[in-house]
Amino acid sequence: MEALCQVLATLLALGALCGAQPVKFHDCGSAAGKIITVDITPCPSLPCVLSKGQSYAVNVTFTSKTSSQTSMAAVHGILGGIPIPFIIPNADGCKSGIRCPIRNNQNYHYINSLPVKNEYPSIKLVVEWELKDENDKDLFCWRIPVQIAS
Repeated sequence: MEALCQVLATLLALGALCGAQPVKFHDCGSAAGKIITVDITPCPSLPCVLSKGQSYAVNVTFTSKTSSQTSMAAVHGILGGIPIPFIIPNADGCKSGIRCPIRNNQNYHYINSLPVKNEYPSIKLVVEWELKDENDKDLFCWRIPVQIAS
């Protein structure tokens, strides 16, 4: 029975990895880090079509170029050049897959989700996602085009 459970756990983990979709992103100023990949599940092509009432998994792999005791995320929808805040479940990067303190030249996997509320308008915009260190410098900052759909 234990062997069967291990096989099932392995298959589920592989399925989750296969579901991750690396997306082409624009780096918008990752001064304190270097982005390796941005995966959004599901987002098979750009612009990402985000359906209202759904939540999307976000996984960012990056290398830190600094040390920091803390990290805090901020997500905005950029519409006509104006940043509009998006609420995410947990803005604390140290509770989103990263074990703090963050060390210089270490790789990290930041994991969070982007819930798309039913109240959001059906519109095309750019999502900007930042993770800032204790000195308010971007460990990463990326942008992707999205379409919010009903």
